[in-house]
Amino acid sequence: MKIGIIHEGKNPPDKRVPFTPLQLAEIQESFADQLEIEVQSSQIRSFTDQEYLDAGLKVVDDISSCDILFGVKEVPIPSLIPNKTYFFFSHTMKKQEYNRPLLQALLQKNIRMIDYEALTNEEGVRVVAFGRWAGIVGAYNAFLTYGKKSGLYDIKEANECFDLEELKQELKKVELPPIKIILTGRGKVGKGAREVLEEIPIREVSEDEFRNNYFEEPVFTNLDSEEINKRKKDGGFDLQEFYNQPELYESDFRKYTEVADILIGASYWDPKAPRLFELKDIQSEDFAISVIADITCDIDGSIPTTQRPSTIADPVYDVDRDSLEEIPPFSKQSSISVMAVDNLPCELPRAASDGFGAQLRQWVIPALLEENAAILERATICRDGDLTLEFMRLKDFVEGKE
Repeated sequence: MKIGIIHEGKNPPDKRVPFTPLQLAEIQESFADQLEIEVQSSQIRSFTDQEYLDAGLKVVDDISSCDILFGVKEVPIPSLIPNKTYFFFSHTMKKQEYNRPLLQALLQKNIRMIDYEALTNEEGVRVVAFGRWAGIVGAYNAFLTYGKKSGLYDIKEANECFDLEELKQELKKVELPPIKIILTGRGKVGKGAREVLEEIPIREVSEDEFRNNYFEEPVFTNLDSEEINKRKKDGGFDLQEFYNQPELYESDFRKYTEVADILIGASYWDPKAPRLFELKDIQSEDFAISVIADITCDIDGSIPTTQRPSTIADPVYDVDRDSLEEIPPFSKQSSISVMAVDNLPCELPRAASDGFGAQLRQWVIPALLEENAAILERATICRDGDLTLEFMRLKDFVEGKE
């Protein structure tokens, strides 16, 4: 079996890789009798061609002889090689209209598409993701934004840090007054964000303490669905009911906006579920939050101040409390500064790639050598020119009927 690591062709360029040089060298050594590996030359990767060569890998321009091709972001349609197996984030599973032509091309070119987002264990939990790194960079950017807004300190942008260790060194420069910080979400993204809060370090307090007590130091509280939503009819909460019927609930988040200074949003949001707050709520004098780092970046979603994605080059924009319109970042002290970068792991590409490659090494490489491995079958969107049974729900989408 011949594996190829493709160069990223999507714009803007993505410097992440599915495997680091050392990871591929280990895989090549461990499975020398079963796998052959080639790396397509690239000038934009965070790991250079020379690093792959130094690790004993073969670097080539043409990877068309490979059976299985690994990338990160969507492959441009003209670059797709027919009759291959591809691994990348296709962003088609949720019927993303902008990628309908990509899914159509995958079918037309007889490609087996295995989407990282659909790689799950037997319990249905995703096993390959960049979520931790989105959390780390998103939380870091929250403090980057607060520093610029307050003028209390100045740290590098995350993408200027070589690796996680340099990012941690920058965090030592953060000097905070006794502010209150909300972190929503306790999944992989939320846990990544917690790493930054604990690195500074900032003390965690309960939700009751957060709302009712005064502190002489910065503190944070970590809220999840049960703390920020309540049943409309009686104010109660049942987690399974909330997952199944989120429309029965309303937000109970306003009681936190009166005391919090920074909001770090790291929780998954169902469009049927209530928003944390409504945009008009920021006009209230009681709305104390001044910096929002929306890691989830759902446009006009759970955090309605996220009016558009921001970029790594321009990570922050402000929302005026009076007009509710976007204004230049930090142009008005009373406005809310919003960080809504939608490709956060790209800011630490080497570290993020190392974590991602370790997951692929654990879950995918052994499965490739197993006949009809269940984990790969579950994640296969299409093969042999047709959608798989698992993804037949995309049929009308592909045909342009929805």
